[in-house]
Amino acid sequence: MDRQYRTYTKEFKRDALELWESSGKSASQVERELGITKGLLLKWRDRYQVTRQAGQSELAPSDLAASQQEVRRLRRALAIAEQERDILKKAVSIFSKLER
Repeated sequence: MDRQYRTYTKEFKRDALELWESSGKSASQVERELGITKGLLLKWRDRYQVTRQAGQSELAPSDLAASQQEVRRLRRALAIAEQERDILKKAVSIFSKLER
């Protein structure tokens, strides 16, 4: 059975988060009104933050999501540096054997 997932635009997510924030209603109430899956607003809140600049609101990654993305980037960079180090160690070992 293929499962079809609904996708939502950034604008819809932003508007839903703003509605939840401004309405004073619970997340589940807003989710029912919008016809979205239970728990989705909480996931969006964890992933995104609504920022306001020059009278307009934008959807940006949350601090947590941005930090997690930075950790992933740093782990990839570390893995590459470790591979390069291991290659250099092998090269030094090979060249030192040739000099003997």
